[in-house]
Amino acid sequence: MEKNPVKPKEKKETLKERSGLSNVIEKNIRTIIGLRARAARERNLQERIADAVTSFSGRMVFAYLHIIWFVAWILLNTGRFGVKVFDPFPYGLLTMIVSLEAIFLSTFVLISQNRQSAEADRRADLNLQIGLLTEHELTRVLLMLDAMQRKMGLIDPEKKELKDLEMETRPEDVLAEIHRIQEIQLGKK
Repeated sequence: MEKNPVKPKEKKETLKERSGLSNVIEKNIRTIIGLRARAARERNLQERIADAVTSFSGRMVFAYLHIIWFVAWILLNTGRFGVKVFDPFPYGLLTMIVSLEAIFLSTFVLISQNRQSAEADRRADLNLQIGLLTEHELTRVLLMLDAMQRKMGLIDPEKKELKDLEMETRPEDVLAEIHRIQEIQLGKK
């Protein structure tokens, strides 16, 4: 009779082992999630209400409730179900209620969009700062590598390209060039 082989104790896998991601990436993911959670916690009461209303009104349940509401309203105002007509065709009261709802819903959506836009602006600023820092660091590394290459007596056939890469990139120059090219493209259309 054969004995069952003893199973080795299974160890818990870390995120790195499950996903194949480095510790740095795992740390960055956790940091980003933490920052977003903190931003969500820091919303004031009005922003929380606007986000809740916007979230609910952006779901299909909201549309289904409105379909049921409109059908019931119209059917009740036909006078066929023993209910006194309270809003005869063309349903002026319903129109007013829906118009008021649209005003408030659009306001809530705008409040949520403004908050989300401000968060997106902060993230874009962070990305820009990190990109500028990376650009600066890479320029410094290229300058150091060029100095090492010269000291070692190595010849680089792509010297002109390296000189271009070693130049410090100024964001205002890049934005001006983007604007210039966009103007040219818009002028061609």
